[in-house]
Amino acid sequence: MLLKIYFFLLVSGVYTFIHPITIYGRYFVDSETKEPFYIKGVDYQPGGSSGVTSDSDPLSDPAICARDIALFQDLGINTIRIYSVNTNLNHDACMTILASAGIYLVLDVNSPLPNHHLNRYEPWVTYTKEYLRNVYEVVHQFSGYNNTLGFFAGNEVVNDKLSATNSPVYIKALVRDIKNYIEHHSQRPIPVGYSAADDLLYRVSLSKYLQCVDHDLSDTVDFYGVNSYQWCGEQTMQTSGYDKLVEAYADFSRPVFFSEYGCNEVTPRNFDEVHALYSKDMTNVFNGGLIYEFSQEPNNYGLVEILPTKDIRLLADYFLLKQQFESLPELDYRHVLKGMKDNINNIQDKLRTRPHALPECANSYDNLDISRGLPDPVGSAYLTTGVQVEQGKYTTITESEFKSPYKVFDVDGSLIYINEPTVQLVEDTTSSWSSSRRNLRGFQNCTYYDLLGDSSEFGSFSDDENEGDSKKSENFILSIFNKVSKAFVNLKQALT
Repeated sequence: MLLKIYFFLLVSGVYTFIHPITIYGRYFVDSETKEPFYIKGVDYQPGGSSGVTSDSDPLSDPAICARDIALFQDLGINTIRIYSVNTNLNHDACMTILASAGIYLVLDVNSPLPNHHLNRYEPWVTYTKEYLRNVYEVVHQFSGYNNTLGFFAGNEVVNDKLSATNSPVYIKALVRDIKNYIEHHSQRPIPVGYSAADDLLYRVSLSKYLQCVDHDLSDTVDFYGVNSYQWCGEQTMQTSGYDKLVEAYADFSRPVFFSEYGCNEVTPRNFDEVHALYSKDMTNVFNGGLIYEFSQEPNNYGLVEILPTKDIRLLADYFLLKQQFESLPELDYRHVLKGMKDNINNIQDKLRTRPHALPECANSYDNLDISRGLPDPVGSAYLTTGVQVEQGKYTTITESEFKSPYKVFDVDGSLIYINEPTVQLVEDTTSSWSSSRRNLRGFQNCTYYDLLGDSSEFGSFSDDENEGDSKKSENFILSIFNKVSKAFVNLKQALT
């Protein structure tokens, strides 16, 4: 049976659309409903590092996208992570289908191609104007889509002693560069973060360094991804060490989530950690996570096998993960609301004694070398001129593009039938913002806190005003958090 995703035309011309995700303190939040957003997703890079070529990448073929997005909906996920794309290709159709399905994208800005990634051991060799141009092209193209949740400035760049000696300052510099480009050329702020390797020697100290303020707030990450494979087989919060993970990031100022998880040392994978991740043991520190990974690659983590015919065979792990997602209880609303209020109080306390809620950088961090300081930007000219790549936009999708010609087989190879998922149509978000570049400086100290609409609703303040009037900044953030809390409570009361 052919998979279908139905396309509903609204004759009135009014379209539903997917809301950008913003950040309030340590929480992801829907910018319109103000409801906390927890990532429930998978890592998606069919073909692995070789899945990006001159003529294809994971988001370039609408027929492939329709095939896999139907399965994303069957799993019940809301986010995917993609590790690399080719900006010479058009991604409008696939991003439109994703948005129509209510699915967000967290995108890595690097790729295995030459001049598209940092050399972790000699980053000064690869940190070039050409490299930054390639990074900016990814950012520029995908900034046009509301369902671009954020960008990863790096993935496991620091993973041993030598990389921990040479790379941290370059990662932080790249975060700065991307955020500055977004400020100048994106119609909305988009969070920028980092995905850390599963190595206890580096991941916590690196998180502290990447969130601290060195020169200004532009060099701080907006979120932190943790790649973790420590829950293997039958475990608990304590035996897996998840309780220690929560403790390690309890004081982190920004959203934290699993950018990869799902140990395969015991197979089939039962994914019992899913219930722990979305329980009140973790939801006020971790904002969900991304299962590694959708397609079967040589490392044997796949949920599905992509056959030579481009048909799909579902693996046992697919059904086990789906079962875990479907059996998740309702979010503990009271617990999350209490966590948000505690976060507000924590931010208020910090603002009484300093101009912003983030820590200043220390002179050193365990197992990292930051002594050389941040390198000067090498691609500053692009902040003025931009890069020569077309910004992505949602597009009209024909009925044929919502259909997949490929079949999906179950574990034993017999053809299965998937319920036809409902897809919500999105509007072209590139026309929903002011055509002129928004003045992002006014809320840079709040780092996306005022994406409730027009920032004038809450007022704005400069760095000088903030330093001289911490009470004003405190009230500014408190007013926003109060609005979020009220909206969240009202929404959940209506639902329950």
